[in-house]
Amino acid sequence: MADADLILVGGGLANGLLALRLQQQRPNLRLLILEQGETLGGNHTWSFHQHDLTPAQQAWLEPLVDNRWPAYEVIFPNLQRRLDSGYASIFSRRFHQHLMAELGDRVRLGTDVAEVEPQRVRLASGVTLQAGAVIDGRGARRTAQLALGFQKFLGQELRLQQPHGLQAPIIMDASVAQHDGYRFVYVLPLSADTLLIEDTYYADGDAVALDTLRNNIERYADARGWRIAERLREEQGVLPIVLSGDLTAFWDEAAGVPQSGLSAALFHPTTGYSLPDAVRLADHLIVLDRWDAAELFTAIRDYSLAQWRQRGFFRLLNRMLFMAGPADRRWAVMQRFYRLREPLIQRFYAATLTTWDRLRIVSGKPPVPVGEALHALAARNLHKDKR
Repeated sequence: MADADLILVGGGLANGLLALRLQQQRPNLRLLILEQGETLGGNHTWSFHQHDLTPAQQAWLEPLVDNRWPAYEVIFPNLQRRLDSGYASIFSRRFHQHLMAELGDRVRLGTDVAEVEPQRVRLASGVTLQAGAVIDGRGARRTAQLALGFQKFLGQELRLQQPHGLQAPIIMDASVAQHDGYRFVYVLPLSADTLLIEDTYYADGDAVALDTLRNNIERYADARGWRIAERLREEQGVLPIVLSGDLTAFWDEAAGVPQSGLSAALFHPTTGYSLPDAVRLADHLIVLDRWDAAELFTAIRDYSLAQWRQRGFFRLLNRMLFMAGPADRRWAVMQRFYRLREPLIQRFYAATLTTWDRLRIVSGKPPVPVGEALHALAARNLHKDKR
């Protein structure tokens, strides 16, 4: 007899949300999550915009949400704007606590996995587990099939000596000094005297100079008049930003093992936000009649390929951001974008741009040299050049 109907390898965002949805909708499915760490979700913050998800999706996700705000702000050298679109964040502390309460002994923490096959998992201990299907959701996997830039960041949750006075998140403050690509600071007001501040870069390489980013956060807080009383938590990450790729070949490398999250290339191509895609994938899979490995692999691969085809325009924008103009002027691309109408910006984050939206984004004088802009637009096969 199989050890489970479904084994989820990795207890991160995508697998965690899928497990929660299955617990709600298919409680009789024998489910097992294998997580290497001691907590589900690791040490992360996941955010989303109000219009990224449907009301029904917002409803089932609500128990996980830590903070909601009715608006957010962006700041650039020649633009400061408040957008009256809701914004929300989930922290991994609450994610872990809620999922453990819901799933209980369906979760195995501190479990190292040595090998994953479509219906079998071999643990580092030598134990082999069998299932009707296995889904691998352990994050971005190394591949030569995608040409990538990177969004890298370090964030600190800070308690201040006095209230900060910030009423809404600042999701991009690009008025800061620019280096190592496009740089901005991201700020979430968590309570009257606590903030999450992240120093973020869109850069060609994935190396992170942690001490430099820590110093940048300290200087940013000081420049805003925020005196730090205590550093409560620190997180860091490197997210893939896709410039071009061959997604069919990418899925061939999975060797029939169903994937989720970053390992299924399911994330917003330009922002790196992964939560909306994780929610959508869970809802897409929940209606399947069969939960065998072959059906799951086909369903997830086909869904991922459909998203890839629909999102080619975002990869074009990514090439503009990474390849056109000097690195210290790349902020101008985003500043120009944030001058557009708010409904278009909402559709951008939800990855539901219309044809007219796409034309509006690229119309007019580009904020970077024309020749470099044209080169970036035409560079659709960068992944082939890197092999």
